[in-house]
Amino acid sequence: MLVSIITLILLRPFPFLFYPDLPYIGFLGRALYIVILACILCLYRIWRGPTGADRIVAIDILGIMIVGLCAILTVSTGRSWYIDIGIAWALQSFISTLALSKYLEGRGFDE
Repeated sequence: MLVSIITLILLRPFPFLFYPDLPYIGFLGRALYIVILACILCLYRIWRGPTGADRIVAIDILGIMIVGLCAILTVSTGRSWYIDIGIAWALQSFISTLALSKYLEGRGFDE
């Protein structure tokens, strides 16, 4: 009983998993749900990561998923400026990953 209540609470935003007779939300809607869930899991890994390297990898993966989220929004809305946001976010994510890994390695930002 407790397990089913917890499952219902955790998966409440995903009703299509349990009730296939609900209106069809489409592939893009499901992809959006999956990417948002993966982003939440990455935020958990950033918060509770046992080492700094785990946190850096989670930050990098979160950046990749945000770019994927921008791509999904571009396809679903038809607005091309989401791609521009995704490209800028990918560049920022790459630079921040390099800076954080250099900092974790022990060298300063001057070198």
